[in-house]
Amino acid sequence: MSNIINWFEIPTQDLQRAMAFYQYCTGAQFRQEDVAGMSMAVFHYEESSTGGALVKSEMFQPSTSGTVIYLYTADIVDSLAKVAEKGGSCCFGPEKLPEDIGTIALIIDSEGNKVGLHQPA
Repeated sequence: MSNIINWFEIPTQDLQRAMAFYQYCTGAQFRQEDVAGMSMAVFHYEESSTGGALVKSEMFQPSTSGTVIYLYTADIVDSLAKVAEKGGSCCFGPEKLPEDIGTIALIIDSEGNKVGLHQPA
């Protein structure tokens, strides 16, 4: 095992709205699939990297509590401005981390999830 994170899913209430939010705010690209009764928008990823998806299913509900994942951004200030433009909000940061780890922020996305953004140093 080279990475403890194998896959992640971000719950949505409106899959199209969530796709538009993440495309605009982070530049993410998606492919849509239906798997096991769930509508999914899979984030583009290289085969050796961790993958994940936006998911619409009765089994999952957006939340501001619980596990937080951090998504890559090349420009956290720009991404945070776009988050606000798309109806999301910043609830922490941006905060520069020590030892050249980078800069992080926490947002509430268009669906009501708390999600982290990370800009590497």
